[in-house]
Amino acid sequence: MGKPISVLYVEDDDDIRVIAEMALEEEEFFLMSCSSGAEALEKAALSEPDLLLLDVMMPGMDGPTTLNHLRLIPHIESTPVIFMTAKVQPKEIKAYQECGALGVISKPFDPMRLADEIKSILKKA
Repeated sequence: MGKPISVLYVEDDDDIRVIAEMALEEEEFFLMSCSSGAEALEKAALSEPDLLLLDVMMPGMDGPTTLNHLRLIPHIESTPVIFMTAKVQPKEIKAYQECGALGVISKPFDPMRLADEIKSILKKA
């Protein structure tokens, strides 16, 4: 087993965040969880995540806006990103990919498959 994948995870819904944390902490992931885009910007400045896992719909700064701000941090500018959202129409997925997303995980997600889904997206990249 290699070193854990460090993930900056942004999700405004407490329940969803806890479920994802439990699903991923069992696997080879180290999570830095944030409840908002603003909190993500603070934590990102002080860490070097291997992956950004961003909820799309959040109050204040949504996922794509948060990503645009994160990209201004020099050591985050090319960090891979995966969006999580209930909006998974082909047009929406295309828009997320144009923002630079490696992939999109649809919500609600299966906690038992979340880690594998992330690893699969990373492998394809």
